[in-house]
Amino acid sequence: MSGKEEYLLAGMADAGCSKEDIDGAKRLMDSPEELTRHLKRCRAELLEKMHESQKRVDRIDYLIRQTERYK
Repeated sequence: MSGKEEYLLAGMADAGCSKEDIDGAKRLMDSPEELTRHLKRCRAELLEKMHESQKRVDRIDYLIRQTERYK
C-alpha cells in the first residue's frame, strides 16, 4: 500500500468513518471514480450524524431556556 493510500485511510479513521467504510475504500483504491463516490457517501453519512447531534443540542438549549423562565 502506498503512502498516499495509507494517508487516505488514516484520514477516514480520523474523520470517524466506520471500519466497514474504510475496508470498502481499501477495495476501491484502484478505481478513483468509485472511491470518490464511496467517500462522498461516507461524507453524507457523517453529515447526517452531525445534523442529528445538532437537533439534540437544540432540544437541550430549548429545555435550558424553558427552565430559566421558571426562576
